[in-house]
Amino acid sequence: MDKSYQPEDIEQRIYERWERNGYFAPQGNGQPYCIMIPPPNVTGTLHMGHAFQDTIMDALTRYHRMKGHRTLWQPGMDHAGIATQMVVERILNNEGLSKRDIGREKFVERVWQWKEESGGQIANQTRRLGASVDWSNDRFTMDDGLSNAVRRVFVQLHDEGLIYRGKRLVNWDPVLHTALSDLEVLSADEQSHLWHFRYPLETGDGHLVVATTRPETMLGDSAVAVHPDDERYKKLVGQNIILPIVGRRIPIIADDYVDPEFGTGCVKITPAHDFNDYEIGKRHDLPLYNILTDDASLNDTVPDAYKAMNRFDARKQIVAEFQQLGLLEKIEDYVVKTPRGDRSHAVVEPYLTDQWYVKIEPLARPAIEAVETGKIRFVPENWSKTYFEWMYNIQDWCISRQLWWGHRIPAWYDDDENVYVGYSEEDVRSKNKLGATVTLRQDEDVLDTWFSSALWPFSTLGWPEKTDRLDDFYPGNVLVTGFDIIFFWVARMIMMGIKFMGDVPFHEVYIHGLIRAEDGQKMSKSKGNVLDPLDLIDGVDIAALVEKRTSGMMQDHLAPKIEKATRKEFPDGINQYGADALRFTFAALATTGRDIRFDLGRIDGYKNFCNKLWNAARYVLMNTEALDDGDVELSAADRWIVARFDQTVADVHGHFASYRLDLAAQVLYEFTWHEFCDWYLELSKPVLQSDQSSAALQRGTRRTLIEVLESLLRLLHPLMPFITEEIWQQVARRAGIEGDTIMLRPYPAATGGEMDSEAVDDIEWVKQFILGIRQIRGEMDISPGKFLPVILQNTSSVDRQRADAHALLIQRVGRVESVTVLADDGEAPAAATALLGDLRLLVPMKGVIDVDAERARLEKQMDKVRADLKRTIGKLGNEKFVNNAPVEVVAQERERSAEFEKTIAQLTEQLVKLQELA
Repeated sequence: MDKSYQPEDIEQRIYERWERNGYFAPQGNGQPYCIMIPPPNVTGTLHMGHAFQDTIMDALTRYHRMKGHRTLWQPGMDHAGIATQMVVERILNNEGLSKRDIGREKFVERVWQWKEESGGQIANQTRRLGASVDWSNDRFTMDDGLSNAVRRVFVQLHDEGLIYRGKRLVNWDPVLHTALSDLEVLSADEQSHLWHFRYPLETGDGHLVVATTRPETMLGDSAVAVHPDDERYKKLVGQNIILPIVGRRIPIIADDYVDPEFGTGCVKITPAHDFNDYEIGKRHDLPLYNILTDDASLNDTVPDAYKAMNRFDARKQIVAEFQQLGLLEKIEDYVVKTPRGDRSHAVVEPYLTDQWYVKIEPLARPAIEAVETGKIRFVPENWSKTYFEWMYNIQDWCISRQLWWGHRIPAWYDDDENVYVGYSEEDVRSKNKLGATVTLRQDEDVLDTWFSSALWPFSTLGWPEKTDRLDDFYPGNVLVTGFDIIFFWVARMIMMGIKFMGDVPFHEVYIHGLIRAEDGQKMSKSKGNVLDPLDLIDGVDIAALVEKRTSGMMQDHLAPKIEKATRKEFPDGINQYGADALRFTFAALATTGRDIRFDLGRIDGYKNFCNKLWNAARYVLMNTEALDDGDVELSAADRWIVARFDQTVADVHGHFASYRLDLAAQVLYEFTWHEFCDWYLELSKPVLQSDQSSAALQRGTRRTLIEVLESLLRLLHPLMPFITEEIWQQVARRAGIEGDTIMLRPYPAATGGEMDSEAVDDIEWVKQFILGIRQIRGEMDISPGKFLPVILQNTSSVDRQRADAHALLIQRVGRVESVTVLADDGEAPAAATALLGDLRLLVPMKGVIDVDAERARLEKQMDKVRADLKRTIGKLGNEKFVNNAPVEVVAQERERSAEFEKTIAQLTEQLVKLQELA
């Protein structure tokens, strides 16, 4: 093996070999196990959320593959309607063109061209992480098979009356010119105003005051509503208002929706431009006045002065006109929950338009029941409450989008606007007996991207055809996803799976948290805190990192601030950590929490863990060259490590079963670093290096070293696939194990037998003995290499037996010169003491240290620390410093003060011990 671990030398070479040999495809005759990848957008690049989620799925996939299951991790990409169309439109704009210039057919061709050239970058990046997906069956939501499935589902749902077309209010994105579902609208508090307008009564006997956050919509008002029990307005109900500017007569109506305590208790009603008003309008049979165009300018139905005006310009002009008319009561500062499109960030308008809908309640009922009865289980279970909350209040799903890229709705219209639904125009003509003289035109809209995604668990397996893959891998075992798409995707897959397959699409839904920056903030370009997983794998210099974080920003003014912060945080850029260190970090962070803070210190520690494993393997390989088949005798340390490994195997299986990869990582780390590397390798050296050890005993230790390491590599493999494969290839050759790859070897199984408690207890005693001696060395500042005499006081027969049986380990590993037992009535010399239960470990100090010189050294150190503490206390006592210094500086001083006090306590304790020795 190479002297040092260099991930760049092994990772891509190993992955190419895995993929070339088809190791990721389902194989064998074991029980099927299937995970469907949440298909990333074709426009996407690998971000920390993808890398985290892929690590979890790959660990589960590799674990079950090694357990002998016929394992499928189904890959693929989503066509991402809006996102992809935006990318290609931007490219056209840079060429001085628009989609209208080239037409729909040419535009769609350009999208496919872009997809082939630039789309799918994320698939290659996913390979860098080590994802063992079945690339031979990679799918795309717009490929022929999936498109056929989409048409089949649409037609069947329409034929059953579960898809219909209707004119209703939708969330309208005036930049993208398309309807959005509620889930595609992000609402956030924004500072605005509340305008109070006077609406004159038709009788001329006064006015009503209404308040609005959208003055321009008053041009579409159909009524003013009051609460039926509001005594102030009871006598006015049924009278009319003369709508200012427009001059329209509108009624005063009574409706329970109105809150009499809010404002004046009078509410303007605009059914065509507000969702609540729309419902009120239906109850009172009010007319709908649509005042907007599809780009949110004012249309031809408004007064001439406002026609074609931008909505926000119209807002200003209407307020000004109300003021001129003496009808502006007042303006208040007001925080408004503003809806914006999640892609365009434009303010979304409620807009009256014809759209296609799925009648969702009949599909939702069995999907709710599937979770209620336990056919589907959420992990952690509390996420089922989130699922139910949405499902119990679910609304019909608007599935049409006014885009050109996507699955075009399979509906055709004749010249009389009759609508026909079918798989194709030929199918429509055949079913409806329409001759060639009848002109048909296909619906211009495409389906919501989530419509095709909802079919992912079965469309990717060949449905509607009856395929072997569909029989084998539907339903899948677990869906791994973030909580942010429970509604977008999880619920819809459950509904569609039950409807079209007659069974749930998966039995468990593992909901993981979202990766955030170390300080808990969301990672975003505007905050300048985004980490690229590939930068953590490969490393990146500071210049390239600054360029990545500041280029292409929508808010250019933030770039200097982000550059400064980046240079401060990463003065030398980001180190190369390799995929295994990143994956192990993600596994260790996979708690049940909602938010997961990514700390670079963790990945640094796990890179060291990789180095530790690499160096341990080098030691084992160097010390097992003389493997032979003679008699074998196992030492207590051999038996101890085998027992501890068996317990670790059992723990890891339990943690995988409960989706606690964080606990699995913790157990693996503790065993590998502390028990195998720190203790067992050290305990093996006296046996291998001593003339006192028999050939059988040395043979047993060599055999244990190689066997435990080989098994440990298999145990670690799901979390750290590259380094374990590289080491295993050499270990397997040394141990005479057949097989081409570790990933197809069996996963270690716990023996289930009784633990070798004698060996475990003996070695734990030896460890505590050695740690006691090390504690004394540390406290007395004695060189680690100096051999020390040890006297045992208060010994039991078991202590004496263990001291004799394991004298070689104690002497070599503990650097102990001799061990003597103090008689019960013997007088103990001046000595440093450590306790091992009732046993006292005494290390005589005479001739070991110069007590006077050590006291002088400690007192000098004490003086320095006290002076530092005095300065720090002075700073913290200075009110000017505490009030004016940056918060982090004050916090740092407080930490320094606590650290100084701790050091003084430790030095005082050491001086007391020295006094006892004098």
